[in-house]
Amino acid sequence: MPLLGKLIKKSIDVANDLFEEDKNPVEAQTVVLKNLLESAKNTDFGKRYQFNEILKSEDLAKSFRVSVPCFDYHRMFGEWWNKTVEGIPDVTWPGSPEYFALSSGTTGSKSKRIPVTKEMIEAIRSTGIKQVMSLSDYDLPDEFFQKGILMLGSSTELEERDGHLEGEISGISASNIPFWFKGYYKPGEEIAKIQDWDERVQRIAEQAPNWDIGALSGIPSWIELMLKKVIEHNNLKNIHEIWPSLSVFTTGGVPFEPHQESFEKLLDHPLLYLDTYLASEGFIALQVRPNEDMSMQLAYDGGIYFEFIPFQPEYFDENGAPYEDAPALSLAQVEEGNEYAMLISTVSGAWRYSIGDTIKFTNKERAEIKITGRTKFFLNVVGSQLSVNKMTDAIQKLEEEYKISISEFTVAAVKHEGEFYHQWIIGSENENNIDEESLANSLDKALKSANKNYGVARSKALKGVKLKLVNPEIFYDWAEQTKKKGGQIKIPQMMSESEMKAFLEFIS
Repeated sequence: MPLLGKLIKKSIDVANDLFEEDKNPVEAQTVVLKNLLESAKNTDFGKRYQFNEILKSEDLAKSFRVSVPCFDYHRMFGEWWNKTVEGIPDVTWPGSPEYFALSSGTTGSKSKRIPVTKEMIEAIRSTGIKQVMSLSDYDLPDEFFQKGILMLGSSTELEERDGHLEGEISGISASNIPFWFKGYYKPGEEIAKIQDWDERVQRIAEQAPNWDIGALSGIPSWIELMLKKVIEHNNLKNIHEIWPSLSVFTTGGVPFEPHQESFEKLLDHPLLYLDTYLASEGFIALQVRPNEDMSMQLAYDGGIYFEFIPFQPEYFDENGAPYEDAPALSLAQVEEGNEYAMLISTVSGAWRYSIGDTIKFTNKERAEIKITGRTKFFLNVVGSQLSVNKMTDAIQKLEEEYKISISEFTVAAVKHEGEFYHQWIIGSENENNIDEESLANSLDKALKSANKNYGVARSKALKGVKLKLVNPEIFYDWAEQTKKKGGQIKIPQMMSESEMKAFLEFIS
């Protein structure tokens, strides 16, 4: 039992005890909101919405909610952040940000520019450290705590533009890792700067024998492709032949469950899987304790104030943006099991900002959540009210029924000869052994069982399901064609009709 690993784990235990002071999430959120308003009261935004007056209120949360409207990215940028990009200081947050996160999001979408302040860098760093500290609560061997951590994010080679730096948030975060962490961080600064994803992964494969990796971090699909490259290049049967200490995978960005079966084919034994929620707007949530459903705790004291809009169709427009009069609840008012869209106010100058994700609370007392989907990725063209989590449940049933691994999927409502259908494209390495019509019928049945609104729609305006089965590599080739590989690029699980037609044409 290595002495160094034992000492490191003991240090983490002590530090974790300090992190885990008995903080009440609701009380912590009140402090966060007050600090945000105090910090920004003299900005253009703070003056416009009278933060000084809000701070005098006895009910801070209510006064804030009543005084400040909801913003999505387009409204926030159009009215405020465009000035920040031009270099004007004190617009929505004091000073001028050193960084802008380019939110690539799903393939084919146009990048957004989101300010990242020094306060946000510090908040992301503190939240990340909190997750590292939480590892002492898991049954990991002492020697694990001296192994390398391979973080496969975006390039850390940021682009300079008009006095600031731009890149994806994972690249910005990796370029600001604490000095004490650099000895553990892989692939290291030189490889992490490589812009071309295939070249970066090739270099990782070449260097892999020189590293002793204990943990991986990244979006599942790109981590899986990287592992395949390392295995192929080094002529291995599985990744544990070269990294026997690999024990933890910190996933995020998309649900891990659809990837788990294909992912574990690359291993000698399963890993400890931890979920994270790092968005371009901030580090939203992290898994801090062992639990079966990988629930994450909101970063309730990490420079972000949260509000929650009940996720009901009457509160959102067709693009998933909340209406002006949509009710918003504080953390104290939410209920477990209900689905909500989130609004965030942050130390980067986002205010009552709709981040576009939907969540449900699994443990209100601990402020623990699960991501359930996206506000605009809610297929409701003909009343089917189909969310991503319902789709993921149905996909898992297909995997069990057909004994196959499905690592990617996407769907769109399309019109064919005057009738609406749901067109699915499913990525599975077993694509040549499965009858598409049979799979479509089983998928349709699973969705009817999971969602009564879908069942009603199928009996009326939604005429059927069309399904195309392809190798998962097709999805990644499509990502490269429409955007780029790797980083924070996510394969969209819902598409518009025009995007679906373009994808089908690409496949053909």
